[in-house]
Amino acid sequence: MPRNIIDKLAWWIPNKAKREQFKNDINKAVIDSLINMPKKELIETFPELYNHISNTKTRHSNIVTKYLSGLKGIEIGGSAHADFGIDVIHVNIEDENNLVYENAAEQIKYSGIIQKTDIIASGDDLPFKDNTVDFILSSHVLEHFFDPIKALKEWYRVTKKGGYILMLVPHKERTPDRDRKRTTLDELIDRHNGKIKLTNNNILFHYSVWITEDLLELCKYLNYNVVEYQDIDDAVGNGFTIVIQK
Repeated sequence: MPRNIIDKLAWWIPNKAKREQFKNDINKAVIDSLINMPKKELIETFPELYNHISNTKTRHSNIVTKYLSGLKGIEIGGSAHADFGIDVIHVNIEDENNLVYENAAEQIKYSGIIQKTDIIASGDDLPFKDNTVDFILSSHVLEHFFDPIKALKEWYRVTKKGGYILMLVPHKERTPDRDRKRTTLDELIDRHNGKIKLTNNNILFHYSVWITEDLLELCKYLNYNVVEYQDIDDAVGNGFTIVIQK
């Protein structure tokens, strides 16, 4: 018997192969329509669907569960790559050009769900008081900041003593950035000190390209306590994970 409206529409087609093709075509058309629909319109038109796909856990990470389960924190960037099912305030970031980091279409494309957005703000200037959250989580976000030192200092500021900053970061050798030069610590310091400025000539999707050791070096420079790291992250698989405890 038909289980849903698409099955009902296909029920009259006698040939099984053609019936399945019809169902696949309809499903694709529906998904394409959702991908191109503005998030506000999706919420207003299909509230039950939005509630379902915005509360679906799509990834599991042992290291995320180990450090962040049972805590309340902030996720920077509203990751399209992974929803870990933990208790977070979703901060979807604006970049230097006031562009929102991820929209609904990108999130459906990457993970099949829409991440809820609680706050839209600059990820390196958060509207939270000092020492107020249990953790900061970011997945494939830090590389989007021209000045990642500023971002890390801001995340550290709002994290409670004993809390965590957990970052999943794309690895140079496992992403399309493999042919780019690695970003050095000296360059990051010069960006932070204003010796290298953001101009129209150096606007990039990924401002920084790292391997695991590069970001560990940055954490050491900032005197941050790295309690664990994974050279290959256990969630997405094309990056590395670093856990800092304040």
